[in-house]
Amino acid sequence: MTNMLVGYARTSTVEQHAGLDAQVRDLRAAGCEKVLSEQVSSVAKRATLEQALDFVRDGDVFVVTKPDRLARSTSDLLSIVERLEAKGVGLVILSMGGQKIDTRSSTGKLMLTMLAAVAAFERDLMLERQREGIAKAKADGKYRGRAPTARRQASEVLRLKAAGVKPTEIAGQLGIGRASVYRILGDMSPT
Repeated sequence: MTNMLVGYARTSTVEQHAGLDAQVRDLRAAGCEKVLSEQVSSVAKRATLEQALDFVRDGDVFVVTKPDRLARSTSDLLSIVERLEAKGVGLVILSMGGQKIDTRSSTGKLMLTMLAAVAAFERDLMLERQREGIAKAKADGKYRGRAPTARRQASEVLRLKAAGVKPTEIAGQLGIGRASVYRILGDMSPT
């Protein structure tokens, strides 16, 4: 017997409102009575996911729109499935490889494992192509890489220092590392 359908929605950044709204809409359309959502990278601590996993009880069904909204890797996904199964909770993924996956059946568990492995393989191939493209761009002199974020705030670091603010406080106010503050101050000091 199913007690409750509990949905979980996640986007990586706060700018992705439309994506989060679409997930919530799809979870509600699937019958989720409770939907928990957060905007955080999959590699960060996902507090709302932990709340949702703690909330579900025996007989509940945990629902997500896609596997990448739930897990950061195949092993992470399978670990979450194992955790849910230990509580007597099923997992439904509304769209995985174009089809709905329900781990409450043996076929659903098999399909989840196979499709997760294929997705991981595709991601590895994409990252490999990306690395090759970056190497080619570097060889052609067209790749500059990411601009250092702390360096962009050098003038603000210097302004705060001139105002008598201590380096640790500067780092806190600007959201950069203390070492970056000292590096900027060191680069700008006369030799």
